[in-house]
Amino acid sequence: MISKTTFTRRSALKIGAAALGTLATPAIVRAQTKEMIVGCAGGHVGWMEKAVLPLFEAKYDCKVILEGTKSSVNLEKMRSNKDKPYLSVVMMDDPVLIQAVEEQLIEKLDPSSIGNLGAIKDNAIHMDGMWANYQQPWCGVAFNTGSVEEVPSWEALWDPAYKGKVIIPSLQNTEGLWTFFFAAHLATGKPLEEAQYDVDAAFAKLAELKSNLLTIYTKMPPSFNLLEQGEASLLAGSFSSIAIPRKLEGAPVDLAAPKEGIGAMPSGIARVLGGPEEELALAFVNEMLGPDLQGAMIKETFALPTNTSVAAGEGVPTDVKAFSPDWGAVSKNRRDWIERFDREIAA
Repeated sequence: MISKTTFTRRSALKIGAAALGTLATPAIVRAQTKEMIVGCAGGHVGWMEKAVLPLFEAKYDCKVILEGTKSSVNLEKMRSNKDKPYLSVVMMDDPVLIQAVEEQLIEKLDPSSIGNLGAIKDNAIHMDGMWANYQQPWCGVAFNTGSVEEVPSWEALWDPAYKGKVIIPSLQNTEGLWTFFFAAHLATGKPLEEAQYDVDAAFAKLAELKSNLLTIYTKMPPSFNLLEQGEASLLAGSFSSIAIPRKLEGAPVDLAAPKEGIGAMPSGIARVLGGPEEELALAFVNEMLGPDLQGAMIKETFALPTNTSVAAGEGVPTDVKAFSPDWGAVSKNRRDWIERFDREIAA
């Protein structure tokens, strides 16, 4: 809605799209146990430690340390340590990665050393290859199954039956953009590709939602608890990686994929410019874009894979459109949108 650096010592890292178990591990990486620090979202730490790190660390005889926090915080870490970076790789939202490119904090991905880049969907490679998406968690409308049977449309958020029972994210949160864009779509009747730019229509439609709002969050876990407890009936923009696992654990929640579509969350990965453990970092990026690690992670996140050889897993809707906005426009305008949202909707 709102795609190269040649070297010789790294040539051993041409690990392409071959299966992880059959890859020839670079001897230079395996020479000794090394440590690498990766900045990622706080919510990613659990599934990364369960599904990804054991495979990668065993293969490369290394230790990966995760620093889980907001993308904006990892951006600030890169800024403040630009002269001497300590992060090797970052996993961040696309709008924040656009800022990282503008501030020259990340380096372009080189297909000669990251062979799996050639297997990634075209719309998951950005700014001529500065970063790529390793998965796309989908966002819909989470609901409490004790009070709601189904959510066929995003319009349900405005249903008077849910007065005081709806939770939406702030526009400070990337997932908050989905309610914003679908509001524009509902208000104008335009395709999402066009409606995403009709900001005034989006704000007017959101203003009509205020009587139904229980709360607007910047921190998701407490709000999801309200949904599970039945204090809220609907939670807009919820992640597949959160709602579906909670459903499978027995919580009275489910995640709807409304007929207008779902949001494809931007989960990007990039190499920090000048960061330590360069070869290990390139190997990590390559594997995150490869079929084995993507196949392992989507079993935990219920996300859309970006490697074209990986089939969508359980819990991924195939009968509705997954919408990706114009992230460049989001990055350019988001600060103004947040200020207006706080003034007109959250106040």
